[in-house]
Parts: sequence; structure tokens; C-alpha cells
Amino acid sequence: MIHASLFGKTSDGRDVHAFKIKDGANEATILSYGGIIQSLKIADKEGKLVDVVLGYDDMASYEKNGGYLGALIGRCGNRIDKGHLVVDGTEYKLYCNDRGNHLHGGREGFDKKVWNYVFEGGDGNILNLSTVSPDGEENYPGNLRLQVRYTFVNGELRIEYGAMSSKKTPINLTNHAYFNLDGEGSGNVLDTFLTIAADRITPTDDALIPRGEFRDVEGTPFDFRKPHRIGERIGSDDEDIARQNGYDVNYVLNKAAGVYGKVAEAESERSGICMEVYTDMPALQLYTGNGLSQKGKSAFYNRNYGFCMETQYIPNSVNVPAYAALGDCMFEKNKIYHSVTAYKFSVK
Repeated sequence: MIHASLFGKTSDGRDVHAFKIKDGANEATILSYGGIIQSLKIADKEGKLVDVVLGYDDMASYEKNGGYLGALIGRCGNRIDKGHLVVDGTEYKLYCNDRGNHLHGGREGFDKKVWNYVFEGGDGNILNLSTVSPDGEENYPGNLRLQVRYTFVNGELRIEYGAMSSKKTPINLTNHAYFNLDGEGSGNVLDTFLTIAADRITPTDDALIPRGEFRDVEGTPFDFRKPHRIGERIGSDDEDIARQNGYDVNYVLNKAAGVYGKVAEAESERSGICMEVYTDMPALQLYTGNGLSQKGKSAFYNRNYGFCMETQYIPNSVNVPAYAALGDCMFEKNKIYHSVTAYKFSVK
């Protein structure tokens, strides 16, 4: 069974609940605020529970601080150039909240909503969060109904997204958890080994907007097709590394959109914890916490204290046909959006 408790209240007085899902010794805590993964405790090679996601212990910190720590992201994750969206000839100007561009749903994305909840499954161990994004919210078209299910079984935290709109609209949902497999307050993640099954990235301009180009990772610091430590090449003078101030880059995965499979793996020598990433999405954003600078649960989070692996459609694909051809985030009226991402933990 899921254990529910009151986590706190928003600044405008709404109750926020915490839902604890047990999986043997492991334990995940999800908030009704923003669908946030607030805690994810995994047994390490010595059997000690390690909280592997960054976050906060109180609601005020979640409302005050940026960075989207652990949050559910939408209506459209990542960046859209200058908030420019055209749907069947009608232009929509989305709210611009990052360097003159639209990022992670705008001023008040899904990360700031208090979601409704029910428990499902024979043992009541599936958390189902739901909400509605009304027509015109952040200037998006369509009344969008959403459901997101969380399960935690056999070391696998699985997130299943579902949505449907009353008008044609883009939908690109993801989760923005920051992982540190040595523990959320243990220091930086530069020694973590990382593997990503992708031959290409989508390079960006100075505002981190991809504009239609592809770049092969062969011979670059972006090549994680075999395991490399995150910090091994993060200080490279490569122009894209310098532009991103570390890694903040979209990988085009070596599989088709809609095909579910393993796409990445991270491993810590210190804790022995290994995390595999599975998804049916066509792309993945690697972000190495280049902008972190805030007090977290057990420590002050500095630069590179966590890394994100956000499964997604290619950013700015609403404006780039070559990207949309690899996975189109534009959904017709009443067409069901469905995607699944899972983070599977084990010890080596």
C-alpha cells in the first residue's frame, strides 16, 4: 500500500501530500505538487539506503527555488524558439521564460500544479495523478486532460504518461529528476560512469535552441556509446560544451519513436548503484546541473551535484520538420498521448 501524509501547504494555502511507495528495502516519495520525485532511496552495495535524487524537505523551498528538481514537466518540455508555435495556420505566442524562449511549459508549468490523486492496482500500490490544463493556459491551445502513473516494483520506478486535448496541440511530457548515485548530498557526479545509446546530438545556438542540425558524436566529448565518466571531458574546449557550460544537450536515440527499450545507463563505483533508463521516446536530454546553487535536503547543492536524463521529443521540433520526422509531438484533437519511461536500479 501507498502511505500518504501531509507534506505541507503552498503559499496560497493548498495542501500538498507526500506518497511513499515501498519496494522491498527501497522507497520512493512522490508529491502531489508538480508530481515531484521528492526522495528515492536505494540500497547500495553495503545495504545502506541512499537517497539518489536531489530535492527539498519543505514546500517553501520547492516554490522559491528554480531548477525543476524532481518535477513533472509539461505541457511541452524543453525549449521552443521565442515561444513560436503555429498550429494549422494559427499562431500562438507561448510565454517566454528563458533567454527569450519558452522553457518547460512556461511561467507556471505542470511542475507548479497541485495534482489530484487516487491509488490503483490490486494492492493499491500504483499512484495515479491527474489534472487539467485549460485551453489557453500559457497560451497553448486545447483543454488538456492528463494522467500520470507511478509504480515502483523490483527496483524499477516506472512513469506512465497519458493525455488528450480538445484541440490540436503539442504535448511533450517528461520528468526532471536530478540523480546522484552516491547520495543527494555527497558531492558532484563527475566520477559517475555514463552510457547513452545515441550516435547524434542536436547542437544549439547560444540560447540553447536546436535549429535543425544534427552532429555525430564520434570523436567528440558527447560520445557516451561506451561508458565514460561524466567529468572526463566536461572541461573540453569543444564549442558545444563551452556553449552549454557543461552538458545540456539533446541526444537522438538509436531507436524509433514508440519503440520501448533501454537507452542509457549510469553507475557509481562508490555506492555500487547502477541505474538503467528505458523509454519509448526518441530523444533524451543530458543535463549535468550546471546551474545548481541552492540548499537541498542534506547539503548545499553546487554545480554538477546531480545529472538529469529527460526523455522527450526533440526540443523545438514544433518549428523544425526534420526533428518532427523523428517523432512528432503535435497531437490532433482527441488523439491519445501515451509514453513510458522507467529508471531501473540494481547493485554491481
